Amino acid sequence: MGRPQWHHADLSGQRHIGRAGAGQHSRGQGTQRISRQHPAEQPTRPARDRGHGRLVPRLQSAGPWPITGGSKTMNRWTRQEIHDWRAAQPWPCGFNYIPANAISYTEMWMPYCYDAKLIDRELALAEAVGFNCLRVVLPFVVWEHDPRAFVERLDDFLRVCAGRGIKVMFTLFDDCVSADNEKLKDPWYGQQPEVLPGWYANGWTPSPGHSMVRDPRTWPRLRAYVQDVIGAFKTDPRAWVWDLYNEPTNGGLGDASLPLVKEVFAWARQVTPDQPLTVGLWNQNAALNEIIFANSDLITFHDYRGAEKLAAHVEDLKRQDRPMVCTEWLCRHQGSTVAACLPVFRRNNVGCLHWGLVNGKTQTHLAWGARPGKPAPAVWQHDLFHGDHTPYDEAELVLFRQTIAQDSTRWA
Repeated sequence: MGRPQWHHADLSGQRHIGRAGAGQHSRGQGTQRISRQHPAEQPTRPARDRGHGRLVPRLQSAGPWPITGGSKTMNRWTRQEIHDWRAAQPWPCGFNYIPANAISYTEMWMPYCYDAKLIDRELALAEAVGFNCLRVVLPFVVWEHDPRAFVERLDDFLRVCAGRGIKVMFTLFDDCVSADNEKLKDPWYGQQPEVLPGWYANGWTPSPGHSMVRDPRTWPRLRAYVQDVIGAFKTDPRAWVWDLYNEPTNGGLGDASLPLVKEVFAWARQVTPDQPLTVGLWNQNAALNEIIFANSDLITFHDYRGAEKLAAHVEDLKRQDRPMVCTEWLCRHQGSTVAACLPVFRRNNVGCLHWGLVNGKTQTHLAWGARPGKPAPAVWQHDLFHGDHTPYDEAELVLFRQTIAQDSTRWA
């Protein structure tokens, strides 16, 4: 949702959001449930269904999954496995989703805010364009208050998305926080801040919160969250990818986030989900990117720059020889436009999820760092639709429809 720092020397500087060897095994050869036995007793990776059939999720908090003394209990997917997984799917084209009535993801999932009917109306707009996937961040603080109710809410959200032909990429943690507000660094359960007109995402909160990221004594609670949520939907074909952590090190945390990133990968592996795991590349932190490259099943990244730099970035990432999805893009005043960048993604078979669907309380039509009293931008930054569901630019929607229609593959 913000300006990433890239490996390339021409783009640097900290930002907060205002929201400053080919393998031999093949996945997808039938469905097999994995028992909750000790990880050391798990079979060598079984063949599992990657998207067929409707399996009922485990809708109760069952506590942490077993852990061993090692940092890994299941291996990263081989290149062959992840390429086979991707080859069976349509070209992924979607968006980062937050409903217009929420100022943050914390608010989106609060009982007073979550509105399945509103979500369905907004996703109807996405379905009409042809989008087939979305990405959404989950708040630890809402899960911890009532794990069962939270997981049931996720199940309902998946129901709504499936009804519109949309797969879901869940993101479990996020370091981004609204700039200039120290209170928001540690989110709370309950009523969230009111909108400040003219302020980009003024109520944005991280997950789990910066104090918990820095304090390993709290991590057993985070492990329970990760494993409960993934465990509930580990065989559910409506859940597409587990994006474990959005923009680690953001919001001033720096390298303090790195130990948690490593742990989250390990916790998620212990659950042995059918879906691949990833963390998105977003800045020039070499230590962070080393962790991401070593542990992600598929390569995901953020890039809000124009077509030329985006294309160079894609070429660089091809060296990883894994499927790629750009999980954040679209910043019109920086040249990251639908007309310029969508052809780059399609030509290179790189999935893409731009930021924003319907403009709302996050005010992401404004530029990063926008504050009350500043002049309105000449070009809106994110989103495709105004709050009244009229498009910002019908030509963009036409281009999306035409580009998505080039791939006749549909979700199984």
